[in-house]
Amino acid sequence: MENELLMNIIPKKRKPFNSLFSTRNSEGFFKNLIGEHLINDDEKFREFLRLNRKQFNFILSLVQEEITKKPTLRVPEPISPEEKLALTLRFLATGESFRSLAFSFRISHSYISIIVRETLAILKQKLMPLFLPDPCKVDFKTKADEFYQKWNFPNCILAIDGKHVRIQCPSNSGSLFFNYKEYISVVLLAMVDANYKFIAIDVGSFGREGDSGIFLKSNMGQQILNCTFGIPADCALPGTDIKVPHVILGDQAFRLHKHILRPFSQKSAKGDSKKTIFNYRLSRARRVTENAFGLLSKVFRVFFQPININTTTCDDLIIVACCLHNMLRDAYLENNGKVFYQLDSEEPLNANMTSLAKESGFLSTEGVAVRDIFKEYFVNEGATTWQT
Repeated sequence: MENELLMNIIPKKRKPFNSLFSTRNSEGFFKNLIGEHLINDDEKFREFLRLNRKQFNFILSLVQEEITKKPTLRVPEPISPEEKLALTLRFLATGESFRSLAFSFRISHSYISIIVRETLAILKQKLMPLFLPDPCKVDFKTKADEFYQKWNFPNCILAIDGKHVRIQCPSNSGSLFFNYKEYISVVLLAMVDANYKFIAIDVGSFGREGDSGIFLKSNMGQQILNCTFGIPADCALPGTDIKVPHVILGDQAFRLHKHILRPFSQKSAKGDSKKTIFNYRLSRARRVTENAFGLLSKVFRVFFQPININTTTCDDLIIVACCLHNMLRDAYLENNGKVFYQLDSEEPLNANMTSLAKESGFLSTEGVAVRDIFKEYFVNEGATTWQT
């Protein structure tokens, strides 16, 4: 008993300081590679951190004060906020392990985990109001016009889908994060506009849950069902006097609702050309979700392997990645005003971000009626030459 008390009183010996980390200011990535080479090469700077220098400096200005540490007797030269941000962005860009980043940045892997956790938390706090604001403030009439012009689907404001993001199994989590694909994941549920931007997201649900259940308990789901999401009033379909609600496009996992359309089942659409055409038109417009997830993982390669960080930090990471994705889609602070990351062709979704299980949801009478109106419209006034 006395020995146990003494063990609690006597401080543990610190591990000896590794000389590898003492060369951070002379041999580390930030000093040598970024500070002396990439800073003068716009193309390579973007390849390394996924942002151009103006975007990097803008993000730095938002978080600099919160992530700056003052010098102390014990740490006379603390890590600069520039280096912390560059390290965090490099982790997002590559998904390298902290031990791998420790060798390149000359910072211990244990402290890198602290830097990434704290920086992501501040980035989430600062970026969400700018690039992922409250959906109630979004101009959905403009979103509907964009969907009609780009994807030939009138009265559509958003498309919705969810993806499993593979993570390392959290301690003592049991089967909560174990999904139907038989791996550990958290769920990213997102509403996307016609330009592949994330308008509303729900992050952190357990991998065992499905799209419909996550949607119903999420803030966005409750707002839509309670008619507080800011959806515009009903309006007529182009070329007709038939008024229908503005809708959000989903797949079979979502419940049919007057504001949420899903395709007809394969069984009911088989042999029915009208239902087949409706399914095609809906799937064509809903593809923006697949493209958005594809672009997200193309730019931020952290999504290409299991993310081995605390689940709370993982949630922050996904939200920050979505905010940065929106900033890039807006071409914010781009020299030529054009979006840099484009889809040259249909972007394949990587194996680490997979669709949620398809589950049948309940039908609503209003939802059935709205879907039938769109079905008839697509084979009459809204027909196109390429849909058959």
